[in-house]
Amino acid sequence: MKVLPLRKDVAVEETWDLTDLLSNEADFEPTLAQLVEDALSFEQQYKGTITNAQKVIDVLTAFEELQKKFVPIGTYASLNLETDRTNDVAQMRAAKFGTAIGKVSSALSFVRSELLALDEAVLQEAATLSPLYKRYLEELLKQKPHQLHPEVEKALAAFSATFDAPYKTYNTTKLVDMDFGEFEANGEKHPLSFVLYENDWEFEANTDVRRAAFQAFSSKLRDYQHTTAQVYNTHIQQEKTMADLRGFNSVIDYLLFDQDVDRSLYNRQIDLITKELAPHMRRYATLIQKANGIDQMTFADLKIALDPEYDPRLSMAEAKEYVEKALAVMGEDYNQLMERAFNERWIDYAPNKGKSTGAFCSSPYGSHPYILMSWNEQMNEVFTLIHELGHAGHFANTYEHQSYLNSRPSLYFIEAPSTMNEMLLANYLLTHNEDLRFKRWVISNIVAKTYYHNFVTHLLEAAYQRKVYELIDAGEAVNATILNQLKRSVLEDFWGDTVAISEGAELTWMRQPHYYMGLYPYTYSAGLTISTQVSQRILKEGAPAVEDWLAVLRAGGTKSPVELAQMAGVDITTDQPLRDTIAYIGHLIDELERLTVEIEAVQQ
Repeated sequence: MKVLPLRKDVAVEETWDLTDLLSNEADFEPTLAQLVEDALSFEQQYKGTITNAQKVIDVLTAFEELQKKFVPIGTYASLNLETDRTNDVAQMRAAKFGTAIGKVSSALSFVRSELLALDEAVLQEAATLSPLYKRYLEELLKQKPHQLHPEVEKALAAFSATFDAPYKTYNTTKLVDMDFGEFEANGEKHPLSFVLYENDWEFEANTDVRRAAFQAFSSKLRDYQHTTAQVYNTHIQQEKTMADLRGFNSVIDYLLFDQDVDRSLYNRQIDLITKELAPHMRRYATLIQKANGIDQMTFADLKIALDPEYDPRLSMAEAKEYVEKALAVMGEDYNQLMERAFNERWIDYAPNKGKSTGAFCSSPYGSHPYILMSWNEQMNEVFTLIHELGHAGHFANTYEHQSYLNSRPSLYFIEAPSTMNEMLLANYLLTHNEDLRFKRWVISNIVAKTYYHNFVTHLLEAAYQRKVYELIDAGEAVNATILNQLKRSVLEDFWGDTVAISEGAELTWMRQPHYYMGLYPYTYSAGLTISTQVSQRILKEGAPAVEDWLAVLRAGGTKSPVELAQMAGVDITTDQPLRDTIAYIGHLIDELERLTVEIEAVQQ
């Protein structure tokens, strides 16, 4: 395994093309300065003028146009940094944008304050005058009880970049300051980094090497645990302060408010999965243990393949072919979008030093989406790729049909379109090859990637996160010792006696940026619950189910998560979709056990 190359040494065709956002790097500072001026002029022109329904529409129209202008330059600054956090120029560019946005947000805060100061009847009249802003105004009215004095709102907006500091500090610590060096296993030295561990060593078939990598990785995390815990505590105390200021009873209620869902949906995902999925996943862990001849299953072994000798390597060109075939069911327009993603360099997939870990899709309004990942030539990364393309397909459809202010759906729903694409890949793979070993390989990838990632990794983050917020709501603070104890207890509760929670597993809370994004982790399982049910509909009904789903993608932020799911034929106000999905995962593991018995009988 090679040391990661520097960003300047990776092949251009494996990187994304950001010129659609800003054609010339030298234009960044003058463009940003002009936009700040535009925002200050907007404040001067419109502040104090929102007095009737027509003025509401006039100001919102101008406000939306101004907001859209900030999207490309902000995305440019952010994405440059994501590909190489060691780059000083990218660091400073992102910092300058953050400072500018603080000034702009403060200048524009009057719009919301003045709208909410109006009589409700005026806002309802405005919604009638322009249906385009109806949903936006309805959502705004819900926030009226939590709105503060205009000068307070202005001051809070001015501190927006400061409020983002914990997340930025976390990423800098993780991707710039932590140097993992090398680790030794069986007398050989191997390079180690965040990306290499999460992309390669975690899946390593050789138990000695894999566990040595885990130990070295955990050891380096441990060196930074107290600083990282302090940064995280600052973030969550900040959230608690905002919840108190805005009159919420708890941080959890404050964070769920913007998601437009109540606590019952949030708690159900965590409680039902923790209790009812655990027995199925323990069976899966036992299956991996037997297949790999491991004496005792540990936390460091959970990501390895069920059949490590049957793990074909895939090029990006082969991955593209899988994507095309799996998504053919989605129709011509959707597939043309996918074709553009590959042909127009929307995807940055070269691993390099300083690059952000994991994968994401950035979807700037008015432009095409951008996908970041680090390609490792394994089937699990095809699932990652098609997942991020699901986000891309979602927002490309939404932006084509919705205005900027109506474009963002609830966070609760955000992972449904992405996990849907994973399910379509699974559907395709399972119906196009009858070879027993191939079938087992595919199902094990569905369980180990799609469901493990979304229903185990992220769900256990959510269970841990809930415990953290319960402490904060009780007036407590957290440090590394407390966070380690909470994480370990969640892992031990889920895995029971089946998996030994190795020393270092408790530090897993240090690996995820999701904790700086509100109640995000549980939404992965929420989205996958919806997409599992819809993907089964597509298998049975074909085109009508696809049309319903495309209508959901086009709806964007114009409906609540419950309404969006209903459009697709799923009722998430009950626990039935979640129970059906857990049963489906159990069925997949039954299949893996059955196929393993068949394969072993043939091999003997």
